[in-house]
Amino acid sequence: MNSPDPTVSTRRPTPSVSDRPQIDALLSYLEFESRPTIVLDPDYVILGANRAYRQQYGLAQGDPVGRCCFSVSHRYDRPCDQAGEHCPMIKARLSRSPDRVLHVHHTPRGPEHVDVELRPILDARQEIVAYVERLTPVRSASGGSADEGGLVGHSVAFSQALMAVQRVAPSQLPVLLLGESGTGKELFARAVHRGSDRAAGPYVAVDCSGLTETLFESELFGHEKGAFTGAHSRKPGLVETAHGGTLFLDEMGDVPLAMQVKLLRLIETGTYRRVGSTETLRADFRLVAATHKPLEAMVADGRFRQDLYYRLSAFPIHLPPLRERRDDIPLLVDSLLRRGGNVLQRLTVTPEALARLQAHTWPGNIRELRNVLERARLFVDEGVIGVEHLPPTFDRAVPAGAVPAALPGGVRRLRRSWTDAELREQVQAHLGTRRELAERLGLSERTLYRRLRSIMEDPVEAGGTAQAGV
Repeated sequence: MNSPDPTVSTRRPTPSVSDRPQIDALLSYLEFESRPTIVLDPDYVILGANRAYRQQYGLAQGDPVGRCCFSVSHRYDRPCDQAGEHCPMIKARLSRSPDRVLHVHHTPRGPEHVDVELRPILDARQEIVAYVERLTPVRSASGGSADEGGLVGHSVAFSQALMAVQRVAPSQLPVLLLGESGTGKELFARAVHRGSDRAAGPYVAVDCSGLTETLFESELFGHEKGAFTGAHSRKPGLVETAHGGTLFLDEMGDVPLAMQVKLLRLIETGTYRRVGSTETLRADFRLVAATHKPLEAMVADGRFRQDLYYRLSAFPIHLPPLRERRDDIPLLVDSLLRRGGNVLQRLTVTPEALARLQAHTWPGNIRELRNVLERARLFVDEGVIGVEHLPPTFDRAVPAGAVPAALPGGVRRLRRSWTDAELREQVQAHLGTRRELAERLGLSERTLYRRLRSIMEDPVEAGGTAQAGV
């Protein structure tokens, strides 16, 4: 499938006579959509774009109509999956159904995460005549470095977690964030809050670790005057403070068993009582919980209530450790260095030092990375962090100048035979590039290419898939 030159405006393709009314109806619909939206032909060419799309990607590039989508949003000279990203058009073409993916797009504000939803439009013969692509900017994360605190990254593992946040945020489901200490659970909790219809309400975080049973109940539900020694006045609890917003319970694995019963009752009934009161109050909050502990194992040995676990884990999101998102380390380093120190003296990192940082296993994750950089900052006199400024143990991490090579998400190669049906299923579920899929399946990229061609029923489709990847 030959794509037009994306660097210049081209003549708008002329659909067949039978398809034209359907295309015109789509184009007339665009301006009624508030989110950036375009209509594409099967060759990636933009047939129409609404005002929101033109504003999102700026008018400096010229009229987007007649240009390829990957040229406007990615500034690529080829389809995005050939440049290392998942293209939703490929999966939509195979399945004849919508696809949704998270991309990093170039906007006038810099790189931004965008939730891309692509919907194929079929004619009476069930052939795809066009696609409608709707874009939702993700304001809670940055695809580049950020001066202020927030989620930063673009690796496959990070994008999958962020995409899960995008899907669950508009709902009212409880969210359970699972991950090692230091993986950014509170930042992801804030992203859930900001993406919900409660974003204008309060966000209240509770650190459950270290709270005794009595103190936990008082902090969560509040207390009446005279309820216990030292209770000199009525105090509203954090549940009441979070009314209309989001309640984030961090380190849920540390909640005492006796309090787990009361927490379960709060979630199931939506009611609670202050300590020392008989008045029943109604709660109104979205619950997000987090833990680094293995709750399933704790349920099995009786340390955590099974019924509470099922209530909390309606939508679990696994947050990747830093060693599984090494591609994000340069962005994280830049962002962390921007957030502290003298703004006039921007620190940089030598390639050798960056290689050592990427090779480290980071048991403390992003928190450990931040500490290492803050320590290095104190030893730097000329604005450049080198290997000599890193902890002594980092000297043995990787030879100087060597860049570690790691499979995305820590996936190991699988050596086995794949049936055609299994291979189709793997292609449908894969979110990355063809090269990443080949690595994951234990096949060479050329072998995967030949297998994909052999299982495609339509030779034209096979050629298009082979060119654009999977």
